[in-house]
Amino acid sequence: MPSSILAFKLPSLLASQLSSWRPTRTDRVMNSKITDPIIETRDLTIRFGGHVAVDRVNFQVEPFTMKSIIGPNGAGKTTFFNLLTGQYKPTGGQVFFNGRDITDLGPAMRTRLGMGRSFQLTNIFPVLSVLENVRVAIQSRRGFGLNFWRNYLHFSKTEDEAYAFLKDLLLDDKWDAPASSLTHGEQRKLELAILMALEPKILFLDEPTAGMSQEEVPAILEILEKVKSSRDRTILLVEHKMDMIMALSDSIAVLRDGKLIADGDPDTIHRSKEVQEAYLGGGAKLE
Repeated sequence: MPSSILAFKLPSLLASQLSSWRPTRTDRVMNSKITDPIIETRDLTIRFGGHVAVDRVNFQVEPFTMKSIIGPNGAGKTTFFNLLTGQYKPTGGQVFFNGRDITDLGPAMRTRLGMGRSFQLTNIFPVLSVLENVRVAIQSRRGFGLNFWRNYLHFSKTEDEAYAFLKDLLLDDKWDAPASSLTHGEQRKLELAILMALEPKILFLDEPTAGMSQEEVPAILEILEKVKSSRDRTILLVEHKMDMIMALSDSIAVLRDGKLIADGDPDTIHRSKEVQEAYLGGGAKLE
């Protein structure tokens, strides 16, 4: 495993996650009762001028489950995600994380509490190697960066841990390649590896397969299935691929025009006439 040089500029969206991360492995499992929702909103609302983008949404995510949010274009899915992770301030209502009101907290503080967010646009460190990208996340989680006086064995152990994350994400054969040389699908996997290395309590994944070729999607599905089956963290997913949503989700919430119109298990959502009408205009069934 090579020694690495940490000389780079952090992409702005991911930098706040790395710079503020401090939760421990124990904290990931123990902070709340397993029966309490890890995420909850009460009458959550945001207006842009006269347009109500999210309208009094009451929503819960149970811990250690995978929940998906679906809806037609313009339904408010990404806006709702931005409210949950602190990119937007709500006009009204509240957001709770592990029972704590976090409505007034910004993205960095929410990240520090254990909320990890991916974006539709990939955020990686292109000038670093694939391994270095993940190692930086681990170093940030542990609270140390570039320190010339630190025993070199600390970095060796960190690189071993980073390599293990790459192996989980099927990127171990690319460990020494520049991140900029990866395909789009591989970069999305690397972003997920960075996110996993931060050990968040909940993963917010905004269209993780966006821009991927058909050949690249199965690898992401395999990774998400592996994360879900471990049952040691929660996943909240926005995605347009309905076969993926139905196969992976424990529960599904449906937004239309900023309103939550349905919330239930995949079979319930699949059979819902209201969802059929809202999502497909009533002319077809969800497949």
